[in-house]
Amino acid sequence: MVRVLAVADEEVAAMPARARDLQVDLVLAAGDLPWDYLETLGDLIGAPAAFVPGNHDPRISRTSTGPRGFVAADEHAVTVGGLRVAGLGGCVRYNGGDHQYTQKQYDRRARTLLKRAADQPVDVLLTHAPPLGLGDDDDPSHLGISALHGVLEALRPTWHLHGHIHPFGMHKADRQVGPTTVRNVIPWQVIDIEPRASVVTAAAHEEV
Repeated sequence: MVRVLAVADEEVAAMPARARDLQVDLVLAAGDLPWDYLETLGDLIGAPAAFVPGNHDPRISRTSTGPRGFVAADEHAVTVGGLRVAGLGGCVRYNGGDHQYTQKQYDRRARTLLKRAADQPVDVLLTHAPPLGLGDDDDPSHLGISALHGVLEALRPTWHLHGHIHPFGMHKADRQVGPTTVRNVIPWQVIDIEPRASVVTAAAHEEV
């Protein structure tokens, strides 16, 4: 079992003070948090970490690759902290800013991700925005991503973790898509995740 701290969008002033007490094995960041905040969390927790960018994050380049100590998972599947994580950052375009894409662009980005992620079971789909119609909002800046429905169907991860849709203190209910639990992690969540690879291996041994 891998204990995951998932964070997105909203800084929590008390988080650095209690970070060590959470005793997590992996940090996953779903975007729109200052990189120095994430770096502080990473340093205090001392666990592997991965991220996807949000629509307010700086542009990723050869010289600016993301928060120090965090593996970039955007359009990639990475194995980190004992889990296989597939990522897709940004949101649906509404003003032309960095990390914003049209639905057609997301179709292409999703196909790229699926090609890179198809070789191994995926435990977590980590995105900034949710799927279209599953926890998104009606305003143009908070529409969900239509291509994520196909990604969920193809990868069938145990969890889909996202941010972008601010709860403003209200509870956001989980959504279920086949075997996948979709959760809005703003501002933070601690989740215990059983790696699918270990489940597949155990099932294979039982069949022998």
